[in-house]
Amino acid sequence: MAAGDLKRGTSGVVLPAQVSSEIWASTQQASAVMAVSRQIALPGSGITIPLITGDSVAAWVNESAEKPVSHATLGNKSMTPYKLAVIETFSMEFRRDLPGLYGELVRRLPGALAKKFDETVLAGTAPGSGFDVLSGAPSLTVDGTNTYADLAAVFTAVAAAGGNLSHWVASAGFEGLLLSQVASDGRPLFIPDATTQGRVGSIFGRPVYSTNAALKASTTVGDDTAVAGDFANSAIYGTVEGVQVDISDQATVNDGGTQVNLWQRNMFAVRAEIEVGFIARNVNHFVRITDGVVDTP
Repeated sequence: MAAGDLKRGTSGVVLPAQVSSEIWASTQQASAVMAVSRQIALPGSGITIPLITGDSVAAWVNESAEKPVSHATLGNKSMTPYKLAVIETFSMEFRRDLPGLYGELVRRLPGALAKKFDETVLAGTAPGSGFDVLSGAPSLTVDGTNTYADLAAVFTAVAAAGGNLSHWVASAGFEGLLLSQVASDGRPLFIPDATTQGRVGSIFGRPVYSTNAALKASTTVGDDTAVAGDFANSAIYGTVEGVQVDISDQATVNDGGTQVNLWQRNMFAVRAEIEVGFIARNVNHFVRITDGVVDTP
């Protein structure tokens, strides 16, 4: 978008008054990863979280025999926050003639922050150490040829690694594949009623969350269409202060390599950012689901 594109003539803007706390709430709602993972408070310097890696084991004993002694095993993981930010520029006339700027922030900025966070966690490269991503999780194919058995294999793989599959994070393509699956009598397999429900609510009793984040793509193996796993117990994210919002009409903004002096152009910029971290107890508690189609390079 060129500098100053948001002018008085911009259409499709919904503008109720909002504040930054509501922007943060909208970001959480827009992020599938945040919706299904456990949240903790995260100090700016990061945190080391103790983890129970194994439980003590009880045993049967005879009358008057010594009771067994067993110990749980412990480990830890470090979570480091990294900054995620976006800047939008506006004309002064836009603010003057379209009141309710904070409502526009709610509409535009939370989705940008949430989408980038999800894409990083589910399919991307970590911004640094102490931040886990799931792009290295094992993969299984669900391509529509033997769907029920393939989904059961995903469930079993998570369990075999010591996890308990709690959520499916699905792209629109993955949901579309499931919606097309029918029994021999034509009844949909994954929704109770095709005439009243337009999406897959759960698979094997575990909820399905939709995401518009770009999942991992490949030219040598199938593209990812979903990520399933023990998000409830193995995925943890934390934020330092939630979303921080700042407005300036004096700064110079680097807009795609062009230096834009806001004061000179009667413009202002809105910056939204969060410091956020993510860790997974065990990457094998997650499975990347691929479509099995090898793209032509």
